[in-house]
Amino acid sequence: MSKNVREVAVDVLMQIEKNQAYSNLLLNQTIKQSKLDRRDIGLLTELVYGTIQRRDTLDYFLHPFVKKGLHKLDAWVKVLLRISVYQLVYLDRIPDRAIVHEAVTIAKKRGHQGISGMVNGVLRSIQREGVPDIKDLKDPVKRIALETSHPEWLVKRWVDQFGEEDTRLMCEENLVSPAVTVRVNQTRATRAQVISMLQKEEVEAKEGDLSEDAIIIVSGQLFETNVFKEGYVTAQDESSMLVGRALGSVPGERVADVCAAPGGKTTHLAEQMNNEGTIYAFDLHEHKVKLIRGQANRLGLSIIEATAQDARKLQEEYESESFDRILVDAPCSGFGVIKRKPDIKWAKKEEDIAAIQKVQLAILDAIAPLLKKGGTLVYSTCTVDKDENEQTVDLFLSNQPTFKMDGQLKERLPLQVQQSKRFKEGMVTILPQDFKTDGFFISSMVKQ
Repeated sequence: MSKNVREVAVDVLMQIEKNQAYSNLLLNQTIKQSKLDRRDIGLLTELVYGTIQRRDTLDYFLHPFVKKGLHKLDAWVKVLLRISVYQLVYLDRIPDRAIVHEAVTIAKKRGHQGISGMVNGVLRSIQREGVPDIKDLKDPVKRIALETSHPEWLVKRWVDQFGEEDTRLMCEENLVSPAVTVRVNQTRATRAQVISMLQKEEVEAKEGDLSEDAIIIVSGQLFETNVFKEGYVTAQDESSMLVGRALGSVPGERVADVCAAPGGKTTHLAEQMNNEGTIYAFDLHEHKVKLIRGQANRLGLSIIEATAQDARKLQEEYESESFDRILVDAPCSGFGVIKRKPDIKWAKKEEDIAAIQKVQLAILDAIAPLLKKGGTLVYSTCTVDKDENEQTVDLFLSNQPTFKMDGQLKERLPLQVQQSKRFKEGMVTILPQDFKTDGFFISSMVKQ
């Protein structure tokens, strides 16, 4: 094999930095293409995600030891040093000498004698002297940002919106590996039946903590099982499963899911409706619409009609009051899913939020006439930002006086969500630390 696991990790991280590629997609692709040993796949995943998650902290640790400054280094050298320091500081099962030796070997292979000497010198100095202590920083925003490796502007924004304690807890939770959770296809089996079926395929699973549809995978290769291939389960986070429950669709209705790809929530609605009625699933891009169709086929759901269509132009195709219920799971900054996609926190800028909010509002205003009187509109996002969430809802309600907050939402959500301090009439924000799930926002409105 021409490349070992650490070299592959350097390549993946370089591509993420250079092409703004999503880490999860690129990592899956790399695992399929590389001929890495199964044991090395775990280490590759750890190195890639860990290095992205801790990027600013690692740079802070490296800063005193790189005399010319990190910005002067070639990108691959900086990535190699980050990976190495990540292992030295955060992984205790790999001996320090092996980490340094491996880094120097890669530096020799990819660069010249001077670079490998510098890499060796930096890492041995860190080994000897230890890394600087972040706790010495007095400014709480700076300290949280560096300790948990989040952009300072984002930490400041969250402190303003949620306070220092909730921000710190959220940033810490974003560094924790997410659980693998799946939603049971209730048209095919119960949770207990699926847990038993998985056991026979050597996958240990237990009931979820938040959603009545959820199973948490404790160990085993879920995606290689017949249970998965034959459509008994779908991968979905527990807080995301609450969106379908919030809409409350029932068999026989006409429902629109206007930002539907890749189809997790669309298929959940179809399962709730017992595959009776019609769900019109729209997304902007045809290749994403294929993902919705693929999900529906695997799960044996026939009521989903998936079409490539801009949600802002649906009025040109459909008459007013065409749908009983509408779900807008809107494009957003994605700050609720940082633990799954750590590169999001580095890719987004503060000014992006206002631009995203404009799109969210345009979609909501465009689809408002398509909902029947008495119908339910759910607006959800996988972000925690108040401008994209509460403020977008407030602006929509001021533009659309026929809509009001849904007083019945509470009854459709689990008790622990109803009792959350972040629950208000018709809406709830779930922060990652609340239930150890993704961060999410769910609001429900009714047309009068």
